[in-house]
Amino acid sequence: MRGLLLAAAMLGTVSAAHAADMPDLPILRGSFTDGLSNSSVNWQGYYVGGQGEYGAITSKVAPGINSDIQSTFVSPGPAYNWQPLAFAHSNSAGYGAFAGYNGQWDDVVLGIEANYIHGGFKSTSNSVGQTFNNFNVLVATTATSAVVGVSDFGSLRARAGYAWGCFLPYAFIGGGVGSQTVERYASASPSPVLPATTFASKSKLVYGYSAGLGVDVMVVGGLFLRAEYEYQRVTSDIESNVNSVRAGLGYKF
Repeated sequence: MRGLLLAAAMLGTVSAAHAADMPDLPILRGSFTDGLSNSSVNWQGYYVGGQGEYGAITSKVAPGINSDIQSTFVSPGPAYNWQPLAFAHSNSAGYGAFAGYNGQWDDVVLGIEANYIHGGFKSTSNSVGQTFNNFNVLVATTATSAVVGVSDFGSLRARAGYAWGCFLPYAFIGGGVGSQTVERYASASPSPVLPATTFASKSKLVYGYSAGLGVDVMVVGGLFLRAEYEYQRVTSDIESNVNSVRAGLGYKF
């Protein structure tokens, strides 16, 4: 028994010494990685898509329309109290398309994009005036209104973004042209001239600029989703400002 214990102790000593002399063996690694991949999506290339928007428009109808009403529509007359038109407001929705090209340097993405929206943005302003005599008796009334519509707007944008995984947050600025329609109405009672009510409408090409922020999210393959905020200013005789949010679906080739 004592011999067996002595033999086991000798074998253990030899094994430990042999293990100390052996070089470190590499640990076999399978398909596991050290961490989750943080590689970015390749956004370089051409892309197209469609979009919808919802927003609010404010139009500055004074002072141009106010002077037109009094000088052109219905003769003001000495007894008429013409009230000025205030800012016109409304909310509306629209739809459109976009197409562009991205260049990518590491995670920095720069691009140019053509963007188009067909919308039903129409802002309305109304005013009513009353004239009283010295005995506080109503002797005349006036009514005026204006409807300013921006139905189409196309812009060319410059975009700058940063690729972060499947997300591409970006900022943009651009300029473009659109179609603006102005409808004007005025009436006076009693009327010094005939007819007592006058209506006029005109359309013109206007220009403006836009700026905003957004994010594109790559879903699968080249298909991506878009969410965006845009501020748009249309400059003409009647200035209009549009604040809108947009959602879109696009494909990068």
